Formats: sequence, structure tokens, C-alpha cells
Amino acid sequence: MSSTDVTFAPAAFADLPHWADDDHAAAFATFVVSSRRLLERARDGLTPASPEALLRVARIAVDSSGNIHSANDARAFFEEHFTPHRVMHADAQGLLTGYYEPVIAGSRTRTDRFTVPVLRRPADLVNIVSESERGAKAEALTHARKTATGTEPFATREEIEEGALAGQGLELVWLEDAVDAFFLHVQGSGLIAFGDGTTARITYDGKNGHPYTSVGRYLIDAGLFPADQMSLQVLKDWLRANGACGIAAMRQNKSYVFFRELTGDAAGSALGAMEIPLSDHRSLAVDTRFHALGTPVFVVAPTLTHAGGSDGFHRLMVAQDVGSAIRGPERGDIYFGTGDEAGRKAGITKHPGNFFVLLPEAVP
Repeated sequence: MSSTDVTFAPAAFADLPHWADDDHAAAFATFVVSSRRLLERARDGLTPASPEALLRVARIAVDSSGNIHSANDARAFFEEHFTPHRVMHADAQGLLTGYYEPVIAGSRTRTDRFTVPVLRRPADLVNIVSESERGAKAEALTHARKTATGTEPFATREEIEEGALAGQGLELVWLEDAVDAFFLHVQGSGLIAFGDGTTARITYDGKNGHPYTSVGRYLIDAGLFPADQMSLQVLKDWLRANGACGIAAMRQNKSYVFFRELTGDAAGSALGAMEIPLSDHRSLAVDTRFHALGTPVFVVAPTLTHAGGSDGFHRLMVAQDVGSAIRGPERGDIYFGTGDEAGRKAGITKHPGNFFVLLPEAVP
């Protein structure tokens, strides 16, 4: 779907279901986090540039953050500086899924127990597109291998797992389970728990550039798994129980992710696109063909009761991340946080929903 097939219809805040019931102070705090990062990138001349109208409101948010003391103050800020727009396209609704940061047992060194490596970014890996646009352009190669004569496609998941990068000293940490490693790639970050009680937060640092393939969708289409029983935990269990068949299924996804360890202040939370710190239940991965990073998005999903209560999910979120599977004007991935409970919620989230995108007035 191209951006020309999508329109943004102005609405009133009164048109947003349960708008007044939300915690606007939490949404404002998340927006300020994004705003600081967008302004830093604009100052440093990094691309892609954020819309000037959004940067203008970002400056106001950062400057006034010390004066926003309540949910009512935050609500007034959004209502003063934005106009909600209903996202209009061929389908009546979009799709919401969830992601999270797993906590996984691991080791700094290979042992008899920990034999599955998580790899650092190779020196010859180059970006073809900006990391913040990799989700929007995921149908083609997003990264490649630099050679003496140009570039060429990087090794696939199967080739890497069979040793294509062996001997380069790229091993960052070691895990026990290939399925855990696979879904660490899918989630894009993880908290690695070592035997001495310490932890390390690792985050996405590039990928091999091949398009992402959903292993769940592959199994359903191949008639190996019933669609109505699919959830993240059930899928993990199936892959572990089916040995070589499970490995072959995961290798249908040629995409392979590389990681780096976060240190200092950066290690305080999982990071989204543009290295924006993520906020539980407030950070949203979007398709940047339609929505600029840093944009507030009011998400309406009446059937998403496990995340929002008996009335469903009605929440002001902020576009802070991207993903290879997040494609479409109302395709969103909700960040649920760290650990097993966040993973449980993320793993059962596949619900219809609608976006009201908050857009600032254009700069005169």
C-alpha cells in the first residue's frame, strides 16, 4: 500500500473513545523522551530529518516539561498543540501485535550448557537504508556486505548458523537454546542473566539485510500448525519439540540480527529506533512510510482487554520504533516491557485496532 492510498481525516478530541480516561501524564513523559532524541538528531544533522512541525512541538514539550505537573496539564498540552486525525484506508481496521524484552539465561563464554552464540555486528556489514526506515523498506535488502568492488548480499540465517562468520570473534554472549536466540532476534533486545547474578542489556545493532519471514505464518501456510492455536509460547514449544523440523522452520526467516551491549545510562531500558528509550505500554512500532517517529498516536482496540481492561485498549502512545513485520498505515506493535509477564501479553496480542494520529499544525 502506498501513502497515496491513505488519508488523514481531521477529528475532534471528543471523537476519540475514552480520550479523557487516559493517563496523559504518562503519555507526555514518553513524548518528551522522543522529543529530546529528535531534537538531538536535528541538531547533529542526522537523517532522515523529522518534520519541522513536529520538531517545533518537540521543542515546546522539552521546554515546558518542568511545568507539566498533572494528567490534566498533559492533556491540555496535547489538545493545544495537536489535532487528531483518523487514519483512512481501504480496510476498516488495522492490526495490533506486541513485543517485549525477554530475560534469558546466558554466559560470557561458551560452555557445555551455553552453546548458541549471539553475534556482534560484522565489520563488513553496511546499511543500504537508514535504520529508522528499515521496516518501511523491508521488502528489499536493507543491509549488505561491503566488498572490494562494491556490495553483495550478506550471508543468510542458515549460512550464518552453519558457520559463515566463524573465526571472527563476533560472539557477544552465549545462550542455551536456539529458540530463545531466534526470538531474541525477533524482539530486538534482551536482558541476559548470568550465573553470578549480573545482567547485561543487549540491543539491535544491524541485521544481515534479508527480508523478514514470519515463522508462524510459514507453519500455518504449510499446514503444519492450526492458525487458531497460534501464540508466542505455543509456537516456541512447537519449535523446541520438533527438533530439526523446528530449526528448518526458523531458517525460513533468512533475516539475522546482530547485537551490542548497552552500558552506562543507555542500559537503563530497551531502545527503539533512533536509540529512543522505550516505555512500557506507551511505545509503538509503526510503519514510517505513513507515520514519522516521535508522532503521538491514540490507539483504539476495544477487544484488546488483556492489555487495557474490560473496555479494551484506548491509549495515547508515541511512535518510537520500527520492525520488519510492521507494514501498513494502521499496523502497530505495542511494547509491553521486560520479562515473562510482558512476554505473555505480547505473545497473545493480535487484535484489530484503529489509529488517531496527533498531527501538529504545519509550520508557516
